[in-house]
Amino acid sequence: MEDISLNGSLAGSSNGFHLPSKIAVVATQRQMRGIAIVGLGYWGPNWVRNFSQANGIERVVCCDFSRERRDLIKSRYPSVLVTENIDQVLNDPKVDAVVVATPVNTHFEIAIRCLKAGKATLVEKPLATSGEQAEVLIRMARERDLTLMSGHTFEYSAPVRKIRELIGSGELGDVLYINSVRANLGMFRRDVNVAWDLATHDISIILMLLGEMPIEVSCQGESHYHDRVEDVARLTLHFANNVIAFVHVSWLDPNKIRHTTIVGSRKMLVYDDTAPSEKVRVYDKGVTKHPYYDTFGNFQLSYRNGDVNIPRIEESEPLKVECDHFVDCVKRGISPNSDGHSGLRVVKVLEAADRSLKNHGQPMPIAAGLRI
Repeated sequence: MEDISLNGSLAGSSNGFHLPSKIAVVATQRQMRGIAIVGLGYWGPNWVRNFSQANGIERVVCCDFSRERRDLIKSRYPSVLVTENIDQVLNDPKVDAVVVATPVNTHFEIAIRCLKAGKATLVEKPLATSGEQAEVLIRMARERDLTLMSGHTFEYSAPVRKIRELIGSGELGDVLYINSVRANLGMFRRDVNVAWDLATHDISIILMLLGEMPIEVSCQGESHYHDRVEDVARLTLHFANNVIAFVHVSWLDPNKIRHTTIVGSRKMLVYDDTAPSEKVRVYDKGVTKHPYYDTFGNFQLSYRNGDVNIPRIEESEPLKVECDHFVDCVKRGISPNSDGHSGLRVVKVLEAADRSLKNHGQPMPIAAGLRI
């Protein structure tokens, strides 16, 4: 058995990024006959399920070191091919794209090999473990005219897309602050801390909703079970115009919580992803500041408490939407919504959070406006 090499390195990337950038490609019809999923761990079988049911995909290849995992996938999906050798995947002319669903610290090296082999590549979140690595992947994909996609699954969630629509329409007014909680009991990881594991989702959502990068990031957290691997953390993202976002993530909570509150100048919104239905509620509540007031008790403020609106949302599995979008982008030669630059932006925030953790929660600036 030939192991996946994880010892290579690439150099020569620049520092910084340009927020609005996307990979510029010419939309042309391309082949998308087969796809490979590398890594069949916790999330891998979900990729296999969706791509094995995708229209137009003739060949699905699954790669993992574990015979037990390969046998399990083969028993569930007899038509897929399984292998322990990544070279067999990369040398297969009928495999046009690869999903990298391996541990985070292997994402960069495996994605590099996929791009070098001429394969469109989708990398599970986070895209890489450093901004420098993400920049290398973006540049390599651009030079080879290949699709590079970051696996920010919640950007393809129907409730999140509805929230983006509501913010864009101005119904909430100006966003003042966002508070997000993502907690559960487990799953503990050793390769990355809870921020890199869970906060990646919330950061990608917040950046997509606000359409801008934070100016600075602070983070506090603590390790309780594995030394230097924080299992609980709280991130604070400061944006322009006094907009602030809080992200609380934890592997140490008795309840599964996926809860986001967005407060606007006109209305407020609550998104509960664990709710069986009616995941998004819009509250006609707010505060109005008056320039003059009659009594001390008014405090120049008046409070509005109106109706609650539950918008209609056509639910669909976010991962299926993401998979279909990836296939469409590869076939048409266009840049995904969650492209390499999207992954880079999230990694930049996580890097700043790490620096803040090491400096006892001190705010860390994020350089912006630099082109790759």
